[in-house]
Amino acid sequence: MPSPNAEEIYFKAVNRNPVSADEALFILNSDGADLTLLLAGAHRLRERHFGSTIELCSIINAKSGRCAENCAFCAQSAHHKTDAPVFPLRSEDEIVGGAKIADAEGSHCYGIVTSGTRIDSDEEFQVILNSLRRIADETSIDPSASLGILDGERAHQLAASGCATYHHNLETARSFFPEICTTHDYEEDIETVRLAKQAGMKVCCGGIFGLGESLEQRVELATTLQSLDVDSVPLNFLNPIEGTRLQKSKNLNPLDCLRIIAMFRYLLPDKKIAVCGGREINLRQLQSWMFMAGASGTMIGNYLTTSGRQKSDDLAMFTDLEVRIESC
Repeated sequence: MPSPNAEEIYFKAVNRNPVSADEALFILNSDGADLTLLLAGAHRLRERHFGSTIELCSIINAKSGRCAENCAFCAQSAHHKTDAPVFPLRSEDEIVGGAKIADAEGSHCYGIVTSGTRIDSDEEFQVILNSLRRIADETSIDPSASLGILDGERAHQLAASGCATYHHNLETARSFFPEICTTHDYEEDIETVRLAKQAGMKVCCGGIFGLGESLEQRVELATTLQSLDVDSVPLNFLNPIEGTRLQKSKNLNPLDCLRIIAMFRYLLPDKKIAVCGGREINLRQLQSWMFMAGASGTMIGNYLTTSGRQKSDDLAMFTDLEVRIESC
């Protein structure tokens, strides 16, 4: 069987022919001129579907800390001892105020993110529903929510209240998930994605890399997202936090991050792909290359428990790259 080559992989993706697992691994192992060709192909695929525009997203840490889940990377887990902030659900005005700031700064999507397995309190859920309605009415931004595991009833309530996108990461491949989290089953996350789609919301679903997963497991996650037909894929890179189980993990090589972005673009050629948490410390001096590798967007501002890059630096980078920010 002939070895994969960059040009053939590109034409398969252009023609919507499935890129095989072996070809995906070829991308993740590529270097030299092969890597250059693959990045160029990923860039062409991104421009084919999204032109020269990029989308920006931002989030609000709406409820922080004391999460019962034991995710190995998470600073908010009650199983870890970290300096992550702990506070109850923010007020409706605070949540909506954050959306107005994000709107003014050019974000296309604004996510309300809460810690915990799910929202158990009806009172808290009502605050979130009210906030979503106001964001939809008072801004031009697409409201999003990331509230953990959903049931069908709450999924429909979110959709009816104007939630355009439900965000729920799988974090990693099914085969590696027990190494990262044992407090809930992977299938619960899969079902949440399905319920959100059935309720009429778009689904933003991705993962985090650098957890100790193999190259094959990176491909496994991509093929799972492909089978779920998610609408957008956030790619995060581990920023090891002191006090978590993964505190001693090493950052990824910048080129490995680019290989991951490119691999996802080839397997999901027409899906939105945003580079989010950990880009500053993993991509380092190659941050601007994320769009050349196929990303169609990025998160700006701060993350849940860590600081992002100065917005002025990101905006200068977008200008230098001659990319246009998609308007809402």
